[in-house]
Amino acid sequence: MNNVLIIEDEKDLADLLAFNLEKEGFATTCIHDGKLGLDQANADLPDLILLDLMLPGLLGTDVCKVLRKTPRTAHIPVIMITAKGDEIDRVVGFEVGADDYIVKPFSMREVTLRVKAVMRRFEHEEQLPPKLLCIGDIAIDTQRHTVKSSGADIDLTSTEFKLLLYLVENKECVQSRDQLLQNVWSYNHTGDSRTVDTHVTRLRGKLGAPGDIIKTIRGFGYMIEE
Repeated sequence: MNNVLIIEDEKDLADLLAFNLEKEGFATTCIHDGKLGLDQANADLPDLILLDLMLPGLLGTDVCKVLRKTPRTAHIPVIMITAKGDEIDRVVGFEVGADDYIVKPFSMREVTLRVKAVMRRFEHEEQLPPKLLCIGDIAIDTQRHTVKSSGADIDLTSTEFKLLLYLVENKECVQSRDQLLQNVWSYNHTGDSRTVDTHVTRLRGKLGAPGDIIKTIRGFGYMIEE
């Protein structure tokens, strides 16, 4: 049974999230403080964390930063939950390593669908055969989940890694934003295309000059072109 750690200071909302996820077969633990939630993550190593942005003790962004910098917890997928919906807040969430982002108010069905989608994505990544993919000055080690650009190690979030890997594996093929949402984020419905655009922008920036091989196809999506 997969375990979801819910770090949310609104107790009623945390209980509602736990109730709905448990109906779907997940085990849950609820913590209402950022620092205590971080301690719980280190102790239990949950399969996924639902993380509120505004928390007492330690902000959700700071919790996510520490999770990503700690080898013991760096692999745990994080879905950030927040009442804020501005683009800048979405960007900050992705910058600190969140794998997905849900804005309040939301439906419980949306939450369970996104939790399942992220779980499927990470389970699939664990089953990928070891191999080294190279394109231009970019080298991807799918076993270690590491990327080098022009010989330098690049620190990517798990979602950025999955996005780059998918584009490389489908190079020279144009991928629409909806296709990327379905195949990288595992959304089986049309999602927010700004999620894709934000990740591509961040990915290009981290890769530096070699990232120019990721081409924008105006009005449609993206592709990698050598």
